[in-house]
Amino acid sequence: MRFIGKFLVSGIVLMLLFSFVKFKQKPSFSEDYKLVWADEFNTNGSPDEKNWNYETGFVRNQENQWYQKENAYCKDGFLIIEARNENRANPDFVSKTHKDWVKSRDSIKVTSSCLITRGKHSWKYGRFEMRAKIPVEKGMWPAFWTLGVKGNWPANGEIDIMEYYTGKILANAAWKSNEAQTAWDSKTVMLSEFKDDSWADKFHIWRMDWDAQWIKLYVDDQLLNEINVEETIRDKNQKIIPFQQPHYLLVNLAVGGINGGEFTTANLPSKYIIDYIRVYQKSK
Repeated sequence: MRFIGKFLVSGIVLMLLFSFVKFKQKPSFSEDYKLVWADEFNTNGSPDEKNWNYETGFVRNQENQWYQKENAYCKDGFLIIEARNENRANPDFVSKTHKDWVKSRDSIKVTSSCLITRGKHSWKYGRFEMRAKIPVEKGMWPAFWTLGVKGNWPANGEIDIMEYYTGKILANAAWKSNEAQTAWDSKTVMLSEFKDDSWADKFHIWRMDWDAQWIKLYVDDQLLNEINVEETIRDKNQKIIPFQQPHYLLVNLAVGGINGGEFTTANLPSKYIIDYIRVYQKSK
């Protein structure tokens, strides 16, 4: 029994060790697609500067976080975007009565990161894929999305491959409508609709398949939304056709703001953990 006990203990130790080892999924090659770009985040430290730029400051949607590059780092094969409690002066502050919300905040209470490939990488059509574990605490607003390289928003086009806030997953596209307003095609899935009670504690794969006719958005191979590209074109002669031009990637963790809702400092720090981001295109 002593030897059996030793073998059992050794086996348990090995099982525990292997349970913490990370095994990346291999790129899902097919006859139609080939891998054209990827970041596997395998080197500890700052994200690869050949792939990513960063947004800085208070940027959009009256969100609470101040974006800075220091909140994004790679560790053990993952990209981690961390929202943190901080307290320092807002360098852009003018007055509390200023019409611009960016200049009316006297201090920074929360920091996070938004990584973008703008100016480094962009793609027209393809399969865009991310494996990640998203934070779902109150007030968290993680996203994985794209913007067109030409034109101002919304004329350049926005695709939200993954967006989460207030208990729901969203798959969206936005563009400029005929009335010179913003048109949205948005689909929502409540977290409560997933049968797995531990869904939020696991990694999931978000994917976009995009060509000249369709944008299809998935999570774990479940189709969430499909957008007919033709219906987003106001005029065949318009200068910018939002979803028939190259787009660049953004991956960020916002806090609060217009959609994120209320949050408490007790929920921070919060981590958005990304295993990989990959882009495939069809072989010519």
